[in-house]
Amino acid sequence: MACTTGVHTKFPKIRRAAMNAVAGPSNANNERPLNRSSSPFVGRKIQAGDTVLVRLPNAEIRSIKLESDATTNLGKYGTFRTNALLGQPYGLTYEIVNKGLKVVCATPIEDVEDTNATNELINDGQFVQPLTGVEIEALKQSGVRVDDIIKAQIEQHANYALKTEYSKDKYRKRKEAKFSKTFTTLEATLFHVSDYWFTKDPSRVQDIRADALAQMLSLANIHPDGRYIVVDDGGGIVVAGILERLGGKGRLLAINNSESPPVYHILSQMNFPSSYIDDVFCSINWAYTDESWAPDFPVDAEPEAPKNEKQRMRVEKRKRAQEKLNSTRAELFRGEWDALVVSSEFEPCSVVEVLEPYLAGSSNIVVHSPHIQNLAKLHADMRGQAHFLAPNITEAWTRRYQVLPGRTHPLMTTSGSAGFLLHAIKIYNDPNASAAEPARKVARVAKRKRMQAKSDANTQED
Repeated sequence: MACTTGVHTKFPKIRRAAMNAVAGPSNANNERPLNRSSSPFVGRKIQAGDTVLVRLPNAEIRSIKLESDATTNLGKYGTFRTNALLGQPYGLTYEIVNKGLKVVCATPIEDVEDTNATNELINDGQFVQPLTGVEIEALKQSGVRVDDIIKAQIEQHANYALKTEYSKDKYRKRKEAKFSKTFTTLEATLFHVSDYWFTKDPSRVQDIRADALAQMLSLANIHPDGRYIVVDDGGGIVVAGILERLGGKGRLLAINNSESPPVYHILSQMNFPSSYIDDVFCSINWAYTDESWAPDFPVDAEPEAPKNEKQRMRVEKRKRAQEKLNSTRAELFRGEWDALVVSSEFEPCSVVEVLEPYLAGSSNIVVHSPHIQNLAKLHADMRGQAHFLAPNITEAWTRRYQVLPGRTHPLMTTSGSAGFLLHAIKIYNDPNASAAEPARKVARVAKRKRMQAKSDANTQED
């Protein structure tokens, strides 16, 4: 625990084993037990229209939309027909063979026996590997399997025998990642999607890493049948996390700066059923959070008679949209929401100031920001107000580990930060309320007085 510029800051250390640290088909399936995201589709199979994440031999993850009777191009790794994936479970590794797919059995992790060999006598010159790129390409065009090409490279490598067992294993895996035409399907769980976007473009998700997102959902106490307000400018990563935990039961209101319903591209990757969104999720523009706002035309006004069917349908559609908007605003203004979760580009003090009055007592407020300066002012303001309890700022820190027999160690590179989290609890500030302990003390004193009066009365009768 440390204090930085007067702000209470914690640095919880989260260790997550990374079985997939060494890229290649041999360990392509070792990530599944580690990423136990609370997916609503445990055990489901790949279906047409699903978004599937695929992990390539070089550890790159791509997102593909599967359509029946179509083909998918993975660049240098090949092209395959998507019908071969439909109906298959997630987590299998496939090899692309003539636009078809062949399931590859997972290779067990074997212990590497250390020897007295060292790498100090190895001189990696120009002619260490006599097999040229042209010859390798000719072997590939002639239909030679990847395993045979790698075996030929090892046999002709001048210094391969001088390498340590660990170096030999790394060499084989590098060649597998370079020449192998395999991929592993990953289910679009919250962890996988969050990790995919944080690796691809952290700014698209407001620098929210998977562990930071998990802390946000836990601090906000997201659970089914809850009612929550969210401000998400990170592509919908926070919205997706809340909807997954609600499981189709509860209410989620998103505040955004869009005139039309917001386009959260991450929601389309999560493969949610319609029941998870239709009756649970709603959104309104920031302008409509002002209780003094009035619609452009009153709903109860008598509209002009439509001139044709098209105009009548347009008027009915506009009227339904206005009625839905008024219903959503009335639901917001009724208050008693269970939590407020914010990950926004706007200044957090103004966001909390506008939405905090609609929260219930003992509700959680969680605000994420990539920069601590944005939260420092909000933290200072909350400490000066009696209806905010225990405001504090934390920073999530995680380090991935390679877990292999005899080679378990932290990865050499990691992300620097996943942003900062501010958490506080809103309470009702009643100046007439009294603490629980003084109230109990008054009750005990009154009880003793009653007992003493009863004892005195009995004494007088005697």
